[in-house]
Amino acid sequence: MSSNQEEIPEIKKTESNSETWIIGKEFRFEASHQLPNHDGKCARLHGHSWRGVIYVSGNELVNSGGKQGMIMDYGDIKKHLKPLLYDYLDHYHLNETTGLVNPTSEAIAKWIYEQLENKIPGLVAVRIDETCTSKCIYSKGKSNFLIL
Repeated sequence: MSSNQEEIPEIKKTESNSETWIIGKEFRFEASHQLPNHDGKCARLHGHSWRGVIYVSGNELVNSGGKQGMIMDYGDIKKHLKPLLYDYLDHYHLNETTGLVNPTSEAIAKWIYEQLENKIPGLVAVRIDETCTSKCIYSKGKSNFLIL
């Protein structure tokens, strides 16, 4: 190394600069709901073509086997999500099936998160799009990530 080149120190990996991956599994369902406390038209029974995303985060990839190079297989997320779609969400009235009195996008995102949090390791957030312009992301104390 010449005398006018500065030596670059080695950066040791710490929690603050370690790698993180966030994956998302999209899902869709058709459902009705009613917001009884709303001061506008949403107090009436109506429906949406809902879209959601389950976000999972991890700092390590599987290093062998059929899931090598993944933090989690998208199929494993789908396996846990499928019963919620079939038994509670798709083509149902959300006030009845979820037990939510006021099933706002915020309440539905939290409800889905709570149904999955003990089944999907690394779950960081659930996003619910009520319409193409109205969205909500719910996370339980995990705000150190960026989701666009």
